[in-house]
Amino acid sequence: MKYLDEFRNPEVGRRLLDEIRATVTRPWSIMEVCGGQTHTIIRHGIDQLLPAEVELIHGPGCPVCVTPLEVIDKALAIAARPGVIFCSFGDMLRVPGTDRDLFRVRGEGGDVRVVYSPLDALAIARDNPDREVVFFGIGFETTAPPNAMTVYQAKRLGIRNFSLLVSHVRVPPAIEAIMNSPDCRVQGFLAAGHVCSVMGVEEYPELAERHRVPIVVTGFEPLDILEGIRRTIGQLERGEHTVDNAYARAVREQGNPAAKAMLADVFEVTDRAWRGIGVIPNSGWRLSSRYRDYDAEHRFEVTGIDTLEPAECRSGEVLQGLLKPNECAAFGTTCTPRNPLGATMVSSEGACAAYYLYRRLDAADAAPREATPVG
Repeated sequence: MKYLDEFRNPEVGRRLLDEIRATVTRPWSIMEVCGGQTHTIIRHGIDQLLPAEVELIHGPGCPVCVTPLEVIDKALAIAARPGVIFCSFGDMLRVPGTDRDLFRVRGEGGDVRVVYSPLDALAIARDNPDREVVFFGIGFETTAPPNAMTVYQAKRLGIRNFSLLVSHVRVPPAIEAIMNSPDCRVQGFLAAGHVCSVMGVEEYPELAERHRVPIVVTGFEPLDILEGIRRTIGQLERGEHTVDNAYARAVREQGNPAAKAMLADVFEVTDRAWRGIGVIPNSGWRLSSRYRDYDAEHRFEVTGIDTLEPAECRSGEVLQGLLKPNECAAFGTTCTPRNPLGATMVSSEGACAAYYLYRRLDAADAAPREATPVG
């Protein structure tokens, strides 16, 4: 297949679903660890088309959603300072901090700008040498390399008024934490193809073997997801637990060596807090000592941040796969995209946003049903 519409072919989708139905003999629970995959699943009703024995669990795959409240509040404090131009991707502007968001800061006079690349922020710093320019660097292994490259370029070009507020996280330690949870009921994983296109699959075999769970790397279109599920169910039914690359058109075993080298130069692995989950050891990056001068937390010495999550927000349980969004009492009532309690409702990759956008408003809407695949 070469074209996008071929990855949404209803006839191929029916055949894959038929194979899954013919293979499955008992209940299985599979987690996708990618917000883009979650949106594909909900948009196309894949979870409703699967046989009742197959449950899809939405994991902590939304980078905006897992950015901890403390870091959001630090971003708000920095963005509100005089002389600062705070740059971010647009999906961070509505993410609630303890008492406001970046839109509110902008409305109160802060210079908050939406950019489409961290290099845009670097260009703003070059054009405004009398201002401090901060870029909010969040995300998984996919967005970390361009942010690392931007810091590298800032140092190489001698642009001193640029800094990065870092909240980068790594997928394999999150899988480890999920599997070690006493409430875990995940029996297989769909791994995110874009993450593996950068990092490769070298970290996954040991996880699959130790926890005896199949890990299938897959893409983001409906047929990608169905093929990943088909392969995962096949392994589960055969009692296997290996890493299977179902996204070979984009993922190589070793990943992208140039991107990995840039990450190793600019960042170092550190413990990271995940919003709604807590601290996961070795699950993130921070700027290495060679680039510490470009660390916004270090530069602005943001301290004394006291965070408070809304008591009625259960996004942490959603991120851990313990709760479907429409099983939360606040979903669609006191928590909406216009007035979100948590990041999972406002992020373009959040599970709650997907359920709201595609009208999965009641828990009964998530029950499997017979239907025709959406092309």
